[in-house]
Amino acid sequence: MILINGEHTNTLDITDRGLHYGDGLFETIEVIHQKPVFLTQHLARLKAGCQVLKIPYPDETLLLDEIKQVSNTGEHGVIKLMLTRGSGGRGYRQPDLLSPTRIIALHPFPDYPENFKTEGVLTRFCTARLGLNPMLAGLKHNNRLEQVLARSEWQDEYQEGLMLNLNEHVIEGTMSNLFVVKEQKIYTPEITLSGIKGVMRQIIIKISRQNNLPLQETVLNRDFVQQADELFVSNSVIGIWPIKALENKTYSVGPLTQKIMLYLADYKARNN
Repeated sequence: MILINGEHTNTLDITDRGLHYGDGLFETIEVIHQKPVFLTQHLARLKAGCQVLKIPYPDETLLLDEIKQVSNTGEHGVIKLMLTRGSGGRGYRQPDLLSPTRIIALHPFPDYPENFKTEGVLTRFCTARLGLNPMLAGLKHNNRLEQVLARSEWQDEYQEGLMLNLNEHVIEGTMSNLFVVKEQKIYTPEITLSGIKGVMRQIIIKISRQNNLPLQETVLNRDFVQQADELFVSNSVIGIWPIKALENKTYSVGPLTQKIMLYLADYKARNN
């Protein structure tokens, strides 16, 4: 099911700035039993992104109603919620009167093998680099060409690729955030110059600190990541995937990763 500005259609105005400039934001939300998971957190991030990009945030009652309409059409799926600045003429200057476009679509849940969670996934470092942009760092905006190019570097032999930025700092996966466990401490790349602050990343940071697990947001280089005791990636669809191999080095699904996965399952059950 697709709603565009509340209408059942799959037709977008050709002048939409989301199409022309990637001028917008999006959220990817799991739906279980017709209920969006962590919806409050997703809408909070969307609202924060709107403030940065100066896109008017929609009336939330209207937005929630449309999300509910779409959610009610599937037991287990993924909502992609997109908000663009709306239609405008040629050129970068935005219209004086903005009318943002809301696009809400429900997709089937990806058919990932269960052993990605229990045994881990195969990963590699990508050649494509993330640019440096503190103004946009953290936002899940619609400009994702760096990730598209990085994902084109392999076919089926890996499940995820890790991306560095132009400073050669490890930032994230193409579709996920990264966590590194070393000497009983958890590290995750700081998102200040590049990358996305994922909703699941924020939740993992929160539950780790609630359960007195030492976690630090910091600058990580390639060697530090490779020398980790445990590695895992996260996003709102996969939850947590342990990493069982990063290129030619293998890792176990270690105790801290397992502990965080249990804490996350409990948090998810209590908050949805």
